[in-house]
Parts: sequence; structure tokens; C-alpha cells
Amino acid sequence: MKRRLFTLTLAASALAFGSHAQAQTRWDLPSAYPASNFHTANLNQFAADIDQATGGKLKITVHANASLFRAPEIKRAVQGGQAQIGEILLAAYQNEWEIFGADGIPFLATSYDESFKLYQAQKPFLEKKLDEQGMMLLYAVAWPPQGIYSKKPLNSAADLRGSKWRAYSPSTTRIAQLVGAQPVTVQAAELSQALATGVVEANMTSGATGVDSKLYEHLKYYYDVQAWLPKNAVIANKRAFNALDKATQDAVLKAATDAEKRGWEASRKVNADTLATLKANGMEVLPPSAQLKADMEKVGETMLKEWLEKAGPEGQALLAAFRK
Repeated sequence: MKRRLFTLTLAASALAFGSHAQAQTRWDLPSAYPASNFHTANLNQFAADIDQATGGKLKITVHANASLFRAPEIKRAVQGGQAQIGEILLAAYQNEWEIFGADGIPFLATSYDESFKLYQAQKPFLEKKLDEQGMMLLYAVAWPPQGIYSKKPLNSAADLRGSKWRAYSPSTTRIAQLVGAQPVTVQAAELSQALATGVVEANMTSGATGVDSKLYEHLKYYYDVQAWLPKNAVIANKRAFNALDKATQDAVLKAATDAEKRGWEASRKVNADTLATLKANGMEVLPPSAQLKADMEKVGETMLKEWLEKAGPEGQALLAAFRK
């Protein structure tokens, strides 16, 4: 009798444990940026908020620094279900669909306020496209304004001619072509090595990436041209999201809203802090000369015209909404 009772108790415990295991869901969240980056810190807080709100029913593991998937692979991984959620740089996918690259057009939106306004104009298009691809937009956060890093002083765009220019998106490749530089595709996780080996001599990125990759160890000058503020977007696989119960879905959406607000605020602070860090480590942080700024604005005008031609009616509608 005792043995039978013990067996029944054991079976009941196993059943209870199995039910608990089934109730818990685990998601993988690949990111291309280091653990020290403010975007990654925001992702970790996002995951922690969901864990707490759901009582551990949904646990999200953040895989930083391209440790699970390389940057160009993340969107496809989420779309195909290899990862349930991921962080992507929208502008990196402009060749797939021009609207993804709206925030990579130089001098279209150069401040945080303008960048957020551009995001609001872009958001309905993003949500529709991602939905068609079996995904959903959870939130997006801007990087700090993009400046030019260089080994040598830059008085005009002509000084960039022939230099090895790091490209991480179609727009940064096009900038190189327009100023006569040599574009070299290098992702954020590989930037330090590319600089150390001479593969890259100049690049356009934020102060945040400059600090993450310790660009001050290899480059001398940073020109704060504030050309654009590209965004990272956190996207989820729709099938994975729809498999969650309603309460868990609500927790994810609430955490995403909080992460977006927190991320934009963090980006503003990081911009000021990282420029100070670059200076403290010996880099010359300078405003662009009038000629350099005029040259780069001309590049922006050319790229906006090209973008509108390729983006068609969608691009025209987005630009009209932004400029309203």
C-alpha cells in the first residue's frame, strides 16, 4: 500500500513538474552589439521586465555581440523561427526594401526630435511590411547622431578620397562612392580588428560605437557632423508571439513600450557621455568645417533624390508625413 501511495505521489509530482515546464517558454534574442552597449543594456532590462511581469513564464536570453547570429543574419533568423525575437539595424536592410533605410539618409533627420518624428512617419510602413513577412515590430531606438572618424584631418569631403571607408549599410556604402572613398563592409563586432589591421581608415558612426570599439586607439579625429540617427528595431516572430497566452502577450507589449521610452532617453545621455569619453582618451572631437558640412549635405541631397526614385509612392508618402 505504501509503495503504491509513493508511486502515485511520484507520478503526481512528475505531472505537476511537467505542467510547469510546459508553461514556461524560452526565447532567444540575438543582437550584434557588445554587452556594454546601451542598446544591449536596454534589451537585458526588457527581458528582465518580461520575466518579472510573467512570473518567469517567458524567459528571454539576450545573445550579445553577434554570438548567436551575425548582424546580417538576424532578421532572417527571426523570420524563419530560428530565433523568436531579435534586434536589427533597420538601415542595413535598405536593399531589401527602401523604407528600411529612411533613417540612413544623410541630413534628412539630424536631431533626436526630428529622428523621432521620422520614426512616427516610418512606423506604419514598417509594421505593415514586417507583418507581411511573418514578424512584428516591438520597439525601435535611435543611435546617437553619426559623425566621421578619420586618421587624418578632414577639411572637405575631398580629403576622404581613396581612404578605406567602413560600410555597414547600403547608405554608408553609397556615401563612400559619392566622396570617392573605398567602401569596406565591416560589422560592429569586427570593427576593432579591422582598424588594428589597417582594413579601415575612416568611418561614419556614433560616439557610442566609437567608445564600444575603442576607435581612439586607432583613429585621431572625430567630426561631429550629426548626419543621421539610424535606429535599431526589436522584432518578433508572429507565430511565436501568437503562441503566448494573452497575459504574456500584454506583458511583452508593455515591456516594449517601456524599453522604447527608456532607450531614446538613454541614447541622448550616451551621446553626451561618449563624446566626453572620446576626448578623455585623446581623440580630437571637432565640429565639421563649413566646407566639409556643405560637401556632406550635398551627398545627402543626392542620396535623398536617389532614395525617392527607388522608394516610389511609399517613399513619397513617408516623406510627406515626416515633413507635415
